[in-house]
Amino acid sequence: MLIMIVGAGQVGQYLCEKFSGEGREVVLIDRDKDKLQRIDRDLNILTVHGSGASARTLAEAGIARTGLFIAVTDSDEVNLVACIMSRQYDVKTRIARVRNEDFLTPGMSLNEEALGIDLIISPDWAMVETIMQLVHASEAFHNSEFAMGQVLLMGYQLHEHSPLVGLTLFDLKRRHPAHQYVIATIVRDNQTIIPHGTSVLHAGDKIYLMALKKDMPQIEQMFKIASHLPRKVFIIGGSHIGYMVARQLEELDIDVKLVEEDPQRCDFLSENLGHTIVLNFDGLDAHELLNEGIESADLVISVTGSDTTNILSSLLAKHHGAKRCITKITRHDFIPMLGKLGIDVSLSPRQVAADMILRYVRRGSIISVATILDTDAEVMEVKVPDHRTFNQVPLKELDCPKSLLIGAVVRDQKAFIPSGSTVIKPGDILVTFFSQVVAKDVENFFFPND
Repeated sequence: MLIMIVGAGQVGQYLCEKFSGEGREVVLIDRDKDKLQRIDRDLNILTVHGSGASARTLAEAGIARTGLFIAVTDSDEVNLVACIMSRQYDVKTRIARVRNEDFLTPGMSLNEEALGIDLIISPDWAMVETIMQLVHASEAFHNSEFAMGQVLLMGYQLHEHSPLVGLTLFDLKRRHPAHQYVIATIVRDNQTIIPHGTSVLHAGDKIYLMALKKDMPQIEQMFKIASHLPRKVFIIGGSHIGYMVARQLEELDIDVKLVEEDPQRCDFLSENLGHTIVLNFDGLDAHELLNEGIESADLVISVTGSDTTNILSSLLAKHHGAKRCITKITRHDFIPMLGKLGIDVSLSPRQVAADMILRYVRRGSIISVATILDTDAEVMEVKVPDHRTFNQVPLKELDCPKSLLIGAVVRDQKAFIPSGSTVIKPGDILVTFFSQVVAKDVENFFFPND
């Protein structure tokens, strides 16, 4: 199946990397010839110079044999027109990225069904959703759902006084045998570890913990992790993301102060928000921030259009005593260093939007695949094939590839955390973790040729 991607921006490039890395046939269309030449040198894909809204360009690129069509340019119009034009061909799945909120509002005449597009996504909405998940999980730097929302994957950093420090995973199981969870990944000194029973937890480790959503509050309590809603939040940047986050925080009765430099944007924000206090000054003005009480903020969310402003405003807030910060960062390659600087959570719009697309298109035997930010680990939901290797076999007897861990099982639409004696069956859905370096081995394991 040919995958056609229109738009060589950050999301388009990331999707090309993911799909081409899996050995899939990918063609990328863009109007920037220099950008296409750079991508062509780095990736094993076909690049086509032209507009995705041109029938001639689509035909030259191979639209007639395309199974998956993804339009992610910076233009809503180009993305929508390209998807609509692809309807003339037998394209199985069409996805468009848009920024105009009208296309995302239920009941509007221009929606997915009316346009004949399978999925319309907004990077801004995706960012807001991710930010709000982290607002509710105040001690976590990562929060994502799997198994139709029944399973949570949470990321926590272990501090030196954490009761987990110095214990092996076997120790934890012996101390708390009644709780069902899996520590799926450990990040230590920028190295990703898929752990085993004898792995020892260290202060400073970032752990990714998987459990059933209904059990997560009890597990947080067991590990002395006290998540709670913030009382006082600063938002730096009155962009669409900042505005939508403020609206949702207001619904939770949280005190919100929103800092925006543009006076006209401040007028809009003041007129359309309820009890949010809108402040008209530069988000890097330390004097003004201190006057407004940034040092006592439970959470600072920096979502301006400038990576520099977002990073520096977060560092400024942390320096003066703010408890936690969530920072929007466009330059994905900067993310690994931000944790060392003291920034709690870094969110990449590219990653958030691309992972939403990947989750949608990975249907069939592979239900979804997601990259864990700031690691080289991946999470894959895979449907167990009808093969002798997997028929009524306990997990501990499976000859799994190195660094593959099975965190949850979904059977008859109900999720549970497995043990080594859990017997899997064809048709089960497994939520698995593995290092990207063994991705091909994992694929061959679940889909053997014989």
